[in-house]
Parts: sequence; C-alpha cells; structure tokens
Amino acid sequence: MENTPTTNTAGANPLDASFDIVARQDQAEADITGLRTDVDDVKARLDKVARAASRPVMGGASPLADTTEVKSFVDGYLRRGRETELKSISGISPADGGYAVPRQIDAIIAAELVNISPIRAIAQVVQTGTSGYRKLVSTSGIASGWVSETAGRPETNTPTFTEIAPPAGDLYANPAASQTMLDDSAFDLESWLANEIAIEFARAEGSAFVSGTGVNQPEGFLTGPKATAEDGVRAFGVTQYIGSGNATGLGTALDGKLIDLIHSLKSGHRQGAVFVMNSATLANVRKLKTADGAFLWQPGLVEGQPDRLLGYPVIEAEDMPDVAGGAFPIAFGNFRHGYLIAEHSPTRLLRDPFTNKPFVHFYATKRIGGKVLDSNAIKLLKIEA
Repeated sequence: MENTPTTNTAGANPLDASFDIVARQDQAEADITGLRTDVDDVKARLDKVARAASRPVMGGASPLADTTEVKSFVDGYLRRGRETELKSISGISPADGGYAVPRQIDAIIAAELVNISPIRAIAQVVQTGTSGYRKLVSTSGIASGWVSETAGRPETNTPTFTEIAPPAGDLYANPAASQTMLDDSAFDLESWLANEIAIEFARAEGSAFVSGTGVNQPEGFLTGPKATAEDGVRAFGVTQYIGSGNATGLGTALDGKLIDLIHSLKSGHRQGAVFVMNSATLANVRKLKTADGAFLWQPGLVEGQPDRLLGYPVIEAEDMPDVAGGAFPIAFGNFRHGYLIAEHSPTRLLRDPFTNKPFVHFYATKRIGGKVLDSNAIKLLKIEA
C-alpha cells in the first residue's frame, strides 16, 4: 500500500501568527498613548478655566466676562505701551491723567482695599460719577401727632436739613516693574498691579479716614469738633467724648468708662457698633480685668470673626493714636451710620517707562472723599481725669 503525503490542516504559518499578535499589541499601545494625550489635553484646558474662575470678581459678574478688554489692556498697554489697543477702554484720556482700568482689575483693587483698610470695611461707601458728592441729612425729625378720625390735621413743623459734602483729594500710587517682568508672559501682571495699588491706597486712606485734615484729602472722624454734651444738646456735627478718668492712661476703672461709652450711643446705633483702636491700645485693654477677675477682652470663638470687648467687635486701625494725655485712642460707634466715604470710580492709570529706566512705573490715581455723616453714631474715649 502506497503512503500518501500529509498536509498542515491549520492552513497558516506559525510565524505569521506571531507577527499578527505583535502588531495587535503595538496598535493597542498606540491607542492607549493617544487616549492619554487626549486626557492630558482636556486636563490642561480644565486647569486653565479653573485658574481664570478663581480670580476675584465683584458684583456677581462672570470671571471670564470682558476677557478681550482685559487682555487688550494688559498685553497691549501695560506690557507694551500700545495706546492703539485701548479702543474698548472708556473714560479718561492720557491728557486727563490716565486711562480708566477695566472693571475686572478695578474690582480686584476694591476687594483688596476692603480687606486691608479697616475703616473702609466698616464705613458707608458710595460710588459717584462726578468728582463732587453731596448728601442732605435731616437734623430734626418730621413732626407728627395723634388726632381723632374726624378731627382736622394741624400742619407739622418743617424739618431741617444739613448738607454733607465730604472733602476729597486725589489719592495716588506709583508701583514699578522691570521690563523683564513685563516681558514674561507667565507673570500675572494684572493681579500684581492691583495688589500693589490696593496696598498703597489702603495705607494712605487709612490715615486720612481717622485723622485727615480735610484739605485735599478726606476729613477724619477724629478731626472735627468734640464736646462732652449728650445727643440732642450738642450741635450737629460735634462728636461726643467721655473722659477715661485718668490723665495719663486708661486707669483701673476703664470697664466702667467703656460701659458709659457704649450706652452713650443710642440703641439703634448699637446694632452693628464696633470698637476701633490700634494694636498698642488693644494690648493694654487685653490686660485689664473687672473687679471679679474677668477679662474685658474676649477672643473670637470662630475663625474669621473679630475679637470682642464687652460683647462688641474690636477693629484694629493702626492709625488711631496711642494712649497719651489728651489723646482719643478708642472710638466706639456704628460707622456704617456715622462715617461716609465717597469715591469717584474708576481707578485711572498712566504708564510711565521714561522717569526711572529700566523700570516702568504705573501711576494710579483715584479721587476719594470722607467725612462724619452722623456725629451721634460715633463716640470717643479721651485720656483725661
């Protein structure tokens, strides 16, 4: 019987199968690499959006609103000095002292000012469209009375008003940056500039709101006339003060004087009232105790809440005077009712690359005024026997 040759029933070469497996593995790895690249690209875009969203904004506006205006202002004018990039910037021309900064940058400045400037954070702040601001304040209530249903209504007395016109001045700051910093695209120019301007503004206005002269600057709440007469007896605009009982310091009976200070304020003003003093005075107050050994000062129980003195928040304002004979180191009152800050927005900015080469200065100005609005809403402690 003749033998017949056998054939491979698999119909495929083993080497071809091995090459096919390797090709499939290479394709899978390529697909995985592509997916990783896509994921990294999406993550980078999300990170960019998150950074933009984390920038401070004001008034509930979208963080990404007006990005074209801001980019034109920052990259065109601030970095390179191109005035042709400012078509969308409304307001002031260079001849008038600078360009009006975009709302986003002005919002960052405003937010920083509230955080840094203690009096601004507790006072009444109004935005004005003109350099002057006036407000009518009633100095006597409208008369009223009781009558029967059918009786005639007698004419009431005419109320009297006083005009409050906060003295104002141009507050300026002049931060500088090197051209190398401006050429660095990773340098967050708008945040740096807003913070620098806010810090300088806060230092200057903090002093003016407390003891400003009212000449080309706000009039501080310690500057106006003062008297010991109670509300209703003093003339409008005169602030009441209470003596400390000690000619040189706070004395040992300060708790009683502070209680008198608190209750010299009408109950309507005590809702929202605060103590204002500098850190040196606060250090002295923190050491004082009542007759039964309890401290007058109480630390804030929750993070972010101010410390308290006899139940009222304490605001540290370093421009308040130190404890000394004849000084007014402690103020107590409702500053939202008692002190008015009027500012003409927005901030103006002028780029100056010539004065101090190789540095570029950014000359920022803003017109700000301030004055006591209601002298009944603020009380002072004077160091005197």
